[in-house]
Amino acid sequence: MNLLDSMRYLVALAQHRHFGRAASACHITQPALSNALRALEADLGVAIVRRGRTYAGLTPEGERVLDSANRMLHEQELLHQDLHSAAGVPRGTLSIGAVPTTIPVAACFVAQLQARYPGIKPVLRSLSSPEIESGIEGLSLDLGLGYTERGAKFKAVPQYVEQYFLLRRSPDDKAKPLQFGSTVRWADAAKLPLCLLTPEMHNRSIVDGAFEVAGVAVQPAIETNSIVSIVLGVLDGQVSAIVPGALMTLVRGYPGLEALPLRDPDVRTPIGFMHAAGARPSRVLEAALALALDGAWLRRAASQGGLLSL
Repeated sequence: MNLLDSMRYLVALAQHRHFGRAASACHITQPALSNALRALEADLGVAIVRRGRTYAGLTPEGERVLDSANRMLHEQELLHQDLHSAAGVPRGTLSIGAVPTTIPVAACFVAQLQARYPGIKPVLRSLSSPEIESGIEGLSLDLGLGYTERGAKFKAVPQYVEQYFLLRRSPDDKAKPLQFGSTVRWADAAKLPLCLLTPEMHNRSIVDGAFEVAGVAVQPAIETNSIVSIVLGVLDGQVSAIVPGALMTLVRGYPGLEALPLRDPDVRTPIGFMHAAGARPSRVLEAALALALDGAWLRRAASQGGLLSL
């Protein structure tokens, strides 16, 4: 039994929560993955995986093994990068989690990082805030892009300040590209049929808090955990949406849409990269953090995702 391979399979299973998808991610067959995990259980003398008709999670002992697996794979990656990187030429994998509303900015960041350092392979995943926090703590993520107000226990690199817009179909020329209109009050936006993110998303808690400050309650017409679904709901339905500035890059190419900055209250939410405070940074993480602090990049992030020039 190859211990590191078995640990890698366990991490993949915990991430995908499905034997078949975990096996595909590891480029092996499902029986091979299951047999490796059974061999690991036999070697350690404990049950690791709760098995039923489908994957049912990890046992308490399995969670402890998973923590060790993440540490072992993290140290292996650090060693690999140290051995194969030269000065100023980092090589290795960088795992990044980003909350859905920041994905356009995160995608731009990893593209610039890979262009600057071709030896770096960024792996970008859209994750919830709790998943990012858990991933950073467990060392399965190198970086998280999200709401720094939640990440007091992590080191943070501020990127931009999120601004919010009412996105709706334009009442005027429907052939024009995305237009920016005059400001609108949160209380007035509440009167419209809205498509909002589902309640477990942190962005939704920010939106609900703004409506509460405005003295109104909202019953959305549509709820979804998909940013794409929000945009398509506005395009193809009769709803409007509350979206952050970062999503404007996704809708600029669609004609007939209008974005109105929201006021009363004026909500601004800091967004930044977060990483583990105590862990030794890898070569690729050091390179990523250097880019995250670069002035040209910060101006790009602010223009793309934060306080847009209207």
